[in-house]
Amino acid sequence: MEYRKLGNSELSVSAITFGAWAAGGWMWGSTDRNDAIEAIRASYDLGVTSIDTAPIYGQGTSEEIVGEAIRGLPRDKVQLLTKFGMRWDSDQGDFAFHSKNNDGEAIEIYKYAGKDSVIYECEQSLKRLGTDYIDLYQIHWPDVTTPIDETFEAVSRLVEQGKVRYVGVCNYNAAQMAEAERTIPLVSNQIPFSMVNRAVEDETVPYCIQHGKSVLAYSPLERGLLTGKIHAGYIFQEGDHRANLPHFQPDFIEKANILLERIKPLADDKKVSLSQLVLRWTIERAGITVALAGARNADQAIQNAKSIELKLSADELEFVSAVVDAF
Repeated sequence: MEYRKLGNSELSVSAITFGAWAAGGWMWGSTDRNDAIEAIRASYDLGVTSIDTAPIYGQGTSEEIVGEAIRGLPRDKVQLLTKFGMRWDSDQGDFAFHSKNNDGEAIEIYKYAGKDSVIYECEQSLKRLGTDYIDLYQIHWPDVTTPIDETFEAVSRLVEQGKVRYVGVCNYNAAQMAEAERTIPLVSNQIPFSMVNRAVEDETVPYCIQHGKSVLAYSPLERGLLTGKIHAGYIFQEGDHRANLPHFQPDFIEKANILLERIKPLADDKKVSLSQLVLRWTIERAGITVALAGARNADQAIQNAKSIELKLSADELEFVSAVVDAF
C-alpha cells in the first residue's frame, strides 16, 4: 500500500481508503453486517488502514460496523475519517431530501451544523466507533443556515479537547474552504471525482493544490458504473438509489461502457480488472490524494486494495487520460 500525508498534517492515510457508505446499507438496498465487517478487515490486512464513514450512512449503522470491524486492532494503526452535519433525527437546518431508513421507514434528511449539533454528533460518533478520538472530522455538506465560523468554532473546541485530530470538509467549493480557514486550518476536501465526473477539476482541485490541501475523491468508480459490470437493463435491488440517477440511465451507461471498452485492452495486458485500472488512474491524477473505494464483501475489498500494485508508465497514463478527455 502507498500512504500519503493529508495536507500539511502529520496524518498519513492509505491511498486507497475504505469507503463505508455502502457498508451501512442505506440507499444501497440493505447490507449484510458480517460481510461488511469482513470487507473492512480484509482491506486492513492488505494495508488499507484508513476508513471513511459518516453517521448518516445507515443512520449510525456504518459507524457501528466500522467500530466492530476495528475492535482489537491497534488504534494508532487505523485512521478513522467520519463526518457531521447531516441529521435524520432533527428538523433543524436546511432540508436536504426525503429518504427511507434501512427498515423502509420514511425519514427526512437535514443539513445542519450548528454549534450544539456538532458537539452532539461527535459524541455519538465516538460511541458508535468505540474510540475516544477521530482522526479526520469532516463537515458532510455545506449548511446555508449556519455561519461557517460558528460551525468550525465548535470543531475547534473538539480539537482542543483531543476528540478530533484534524479537520476537513466535504463538498465545499474554494470560497467556502477559504472562509472556513479563517477559523480553523483544514487539511482536506472530500469531493466527487471520477473519469465521467470531473467538474471539480475546474476550480476546487486547483485551489487545493495551490493551498496544500488534500483531495479525497469519492465515487471514483462512479458508484459502480466504472466497474464494467453495469449494462443497459441492469436490475437494481429495491432501495438502491442508483436506479434513478442520470449516470445510470441507458444512454449514459452505453457511453461509459464505450470508454471502458477503449481502456480494457490495457487492463487485460496488465492482468488487472477495469476497477483496478480506474482506481490507479484516479490516484495518479494531479491533486488527488486518496481514492475512496467501497466494498460490500471481502472479495471486492481485496480487489480494490490490490489496485495499488498496478504500475502505469507516463505513456500509459497519458493514453488513459486521452480516452477520458475524449469522453
